[in-house]
Amino acid sequence: MKTLTVDLADRSYPIFIGQSLIDQTELFAPYIKGKQVMIVTNTTVAPLYLEQVKSALTDYAVDEVILPDGEEYKNLDTLNLIFDALLEKRHNRTTTLIALGGGVIGDMTGFAASCYQRGVDFIQVPTTLLSQVDSSVGGKTAVNHRMGKNMIGAFYQPKCVIADISVLNTLPQRELSAGIAEVVKYGLICNYEFYQWLEKNMEALASYDSAVLAMAVELSCLDKAAVVAEDEREGGIRAILNFGHTFGHAIETNQGYGVWLHGEAVAAGMVMAADMSWRLGNITQTEVHGLQSLLKRAQLPCIPPSEMTNQNFIDLMQIDKKVLDGKLRLVLLSSIGEAVVTSDFSTDTLHQTLAAGERLGL
Repeated sequence: MKTLTVDLADRSYPIFIGQSLIDQTELFAPYIKGKQVMIVTNTTVAPLYLEQVKSALTDYAVDEVILPDGEEYKNLDTLNLIFDALLEKRHNRTTTLIALGGGVIGDMTGFAASCYQRGVDFIQVPTTLLSQVDSSVGGKTAVNHRMGKNMIGAFYQPKCVIADISVLNTLPQRELSAGIAEVVKYGLICNYEFYQWLEKNMEALASYDSAVLAMAVELSCLDKAAVVAEDEREGGIRAILNFGHTFGHAIETNQGYGVWLHGEAVAAGMVMAADMSWRLGNITQTEVHGLQSLLKRAQLPCIPPSEMTNQNFIDLMQIDKKVLDGKLRLVLLSSIGEAVVTSDFSTDTLHQTLAAGERLGL
C-alpha cells in the first residue's frame, strides 16, 4: 500500500492506494470520530462492495442510502435523499458519511457532508478510475443544474481517500477508458515524463493491468495533491486541472447528463484545447495528432458531437466557472507537460477550433 498526503495544514489528509483495502478497519477507524456512519452508494456499486465496507465498520452504527446510478441523477432532488436518510436515522454532528462509488457519489456525498448540520466528516472510497485519480481528491463537491455542470457546490475536504485498485476489475471498459482521460490530462498539464510513460503503457493500462493501474493512480494523485496544496480553492494554478473541461462540460450539458461519460467529454475537450493551443503556436500539429492517437488507443472519442454548432459551444461555455467579468478563460497548453489559464486569444481562433469542418482534420 502507498500512502500519499494532500498537504492542507490542519486539514491535510492521506490517500491510501493499494489492493483489497475497502474492508480494512484500520484504514477507516482513525477518521471516524463518532459512532454513527452513513454509507452513500448507488444501485450498481452496492451489490458489489457495500457488504465489504460494512464488514470493516462493525464497531459503528451503520446506515446506508442507495441512490440511482448515473450522471443524470446528480442533482438537488437526489441530494435530498441523502438528507432524508440522515434525518430519518437521526444522525448527529459526529456522524461520518462514506462515499462508496464513482465521481457522482463522491461529489454528492461530499456536498451533503458540507451542508448537513453545517458540516460533518466524510471519507472517500472511490470505485472508478476517474474518481480515484481525480474527483475524490481535492475537495470539490457539487451537483449539476440543468443549465450547467457542477454549478451548485462547495469546497469541502474529506478526512481520507481509500483508493482500492482491486475494485477497478469490475469496471466496464467504457468506464475505465473514461478514467484514463483524466490520467492523460495530468501528463499534458504538468508532467511530461508521465505523458511519455503513458505513451509506452497505454495498452496495459486499458487492459486492466493491476500494476500499471496502481502506478497511474499514484502518479495522478501525486500531481493533483501538489496542485491542490498550492491552490485549494482554485484562485490560480488549480484551474489548470480543468484542461479540456470547458469544452467537455459544454458537450455533457448539450447532450444531456449521462449520454456522454464525463471522461469521454473531457477527452474530446482536450483535443479541442490542444488544437487551439496549436493554432496559437504553442504546440505542433504533430503533437495534437499524437494526443489523438493516444486517446484512441484508450478507446476514447477525439471529436465532439457532430450536431453541436459553434453557437451551442459558445452559449454553454459562457456559463463556465472560469468566466471572469464576462470574459471566457480557457486552459491551454504552453507545451506538452505545461498548461496555462488564459483569455489571450481571439474569437476567430476559438471559432476555428469549434468549426465542424475542422474537427476531422486536426
